[in-house]
Amino acid sequence: MIENHRHFIIHKPWGCISQFVNPAKRKKKLLGELHNFPDGTMAIGRLDVASEGLLLLTTNGKISEEIRSSKYEKEYYVQVDGVITPEAVEKLETGVEIGFDGKKYMTKPCNSFLIEDPKFPLRSQKIRDERHGPTSWVSIIVREGKFRQVRKMTAAVGFPTLRLIRVRIGDLKLGDLEVSGVKEVVRFMK
Repeated sequence: MIENHRHFIIHKPWGCISQFVNPAKRKKKLLGELHNFPDGTMAIGRLDVASEGLLLLTTNGKISEEIRSSKYEKEYYVQVDGVITPEAVEKLETGVEIGFDGKKYMTKPCNSFLIEDPKFPLRSQKIRDERHGPTSWVSIIVREGKFRQVRKMTAAVGFPTLRLIRVRIGDLKLGDLEVSGVKEVVRFMK
């Protein structure tokens, strides 16, 4: 029997939980509130409540592990506190020590570079205003995905994350998909 699985990309908004069930009963939006997904739809990986951007959903649980693996790059646009230095960007690229699972962990080398403000729509909760000093943007491309890794990486080089938006997984891009937007795709990866 051939199963017809369905796949979706969404632009997860800030404040939304990357789940269909809210185990903590927090007053946060769930994925199922963004679209009428078919039964059995699940998120592939997660973005924490404070993160935004590209999230993949599928009815085929077998592909989740492959996409979450180091086989595919994940690219994030990160707004940081302060004007990030070339030295800090270089440290991000070579690897920094972060805490993970109660232990110290050295991140694997990645790609990182300064970018102009990508001009994403303002999020529902204001980040802060200019009175608190300058901010800057950096692109960070990783193949691993430890818990809150990108946030921990920018903090480790002295530039805490203010806003984090995943813009790409493998060859799938967020593009101009509007916040809370959902798009059904034929397949995820080639």
